[in-house]
Formats: sequence, C-alpha cells, structure tokens
Amino acid sequence: MGTGRLKNRTRRTEDSNMPRKQLASKDFQRQMSGYGLTTAQILYRMPDHPWLLQTYIWQNYDLFPQFPELQRFLAFWMEKLDGPLHSVRVAHSRLIKPAELRPVNGEFRLH
Repeated sequence: MGTGRLKNRTRRTEDSNMPRKQLASKDFQRQMSGYGLTTAQILYRMPDHPWLLQTYIWQNYDLFPQFPELQRFLAFWMEKLDGPLHSVRVAHSRLIKPAELRPVNGEFRLH
C-alpha cells in the first residue's frame, strides 16, 4: 500500500504541465549567460537650470565591458529626454561566477 502512494506521487510530478522555463527566472538565465548586475550613477543637467546637476541611478543586468543595455538606455536618454548628460559612473559585478556553480548529486526534500 505504501509503495502505491509513492508511485502516484512520482507520476503526478512527472505529468506536471508546468513549463520548464518557469523553473529558472529570466534574471537567473541571464546571469548564467554571463550577465552581471550593473549600476550606473547618471549626473545630468536640469533643463531649466543648466548649472544645477541632478542624479539618477540606473540598475539592470548587463554584459561587461560593452554594456549594451546601458548603451541602449543612454541612447534613449539623449534622444528622448531634455536633461543633457553630465557624467556616468558605472559599477559592475558578476553575481554568479563559474567556481560558485557546481552540479548537485542528490535532492533532499522536507515535508
């Protein structure tokens, strides 16, 4: 009797209709592709008061050293927004490094 219950539980897990893409978040998939967390401090001039600098913090996953996502955002900024850029300071960190990822040989479940 106990074995039958175990088989039913296993069968339900295998028959699950959950798509595989939902098992890992999009951000995790990007990190596995080499993306790291990028933070940019953007200083820009106020349109009505050019002598006054304002700061904006932008954060997203991006690729070092080209930073295509940041480049795309800055291009949008220069094309669509009124505040001219003064300077951009960038910090980048790969959150998952190859040495930190290793295969798992077993799985332990509680409850």
